[in-house]
Amino acid sequence: MFTISVETYFQASHRLILPDGTKEPSHNHKWQVRADVSSNRLNNIGIVMNFDKLRELLEDCVAELDNTALEKTGYFRQNNPTAENVAKYIYDKLKSRLPQGVKLQSIEVVEAPGCSAKFGE
Repeated sequence: MFTISVETYFQASHRLILPDGTKEPSHNHKWQVRADVSSNRLNNIGIVMNFDKLRELLEDCVAELDNTALEKTGYFRQNNPTAENVAKYIYDKLKSRLPQGVKLQSIEVVEAPGCSAKFGE
């Protein structure tokens, strides 16, 4: 299996709902997002898919989150805006946009250096 990866970034704040129901103070992050996609075969020019196209698709998926308060956007009004849920949200958006034969392995979100969450099926 062949795997390629691209990364992008977006700025957003979030305010997590804590186990006791209180909310932590709102704080901002420069979120780093990495997409890993794979294929059993290379296409007719010897690649899984074009890096630029994959990055464009990923950037499209995170564009609506850029410069927002995550908890005030659609999905995160009903789902705690944790790094884990951010990774799943982006995964679900990107998965259906990939070319036939290319499988999304995972989305990894780095909230802060040394603090990341990954989602994959």
